[in-house]
Amino acid sequence: METDVLLWIIVGVVVVAALLVLALVLSRRRESDAKLEEDRRRAAEHREQARETDLTAREREADAMRVQAEAQQAQVEAERLRNEGERRRMDAEGVRAESEEALRRADEIDPDVDTRSGSAGGSRRDDVSPPPRDDVPDTRRDDVPPARRDETTR
Repeated sequence: METDVLLWIIVGVVVVAALLVLALVLSRRRESDAKLEEDRRRAAEHREQARETDLTAREREADAMRVQAEAQQAQVEAERLRNEGERRRMDAEGVRAESEEALRRADEIDPDVDTRSGSAGGSRRDDVSPPPRDDVPDTRRDDVPPARRDETTR
């Protein structure tokens, strides 16, 4: 009987050891599965974050392209306005030349302007004023100097 008891003790120890090994293997497998699941969840989070970052990058690229297009449009508009300004300046010079020509012709016609002197605008024969007319009273004051024609307004 002693051998039977000893044999049963050995079988019991072996069974308990086998159960402990089985429990240990199952525990590690669960830990491994949990770690794999956690890794999958973190990988999914990283993928979602990467998609969000990519979307943000594409939005910024689109915004940058829009701003560049606006800048190019502004450059085109500025060039158009420069051309318009140049055209208007040339028109103004033409009008100014016509005005000066009309003043020159008026000076040639005016009997009170001496066009024989070499000056560009001519000079009046009497530096003060045209001769007084008998039908208009003389309202000039002696203490005020006579008005002179301003050559810069021509």
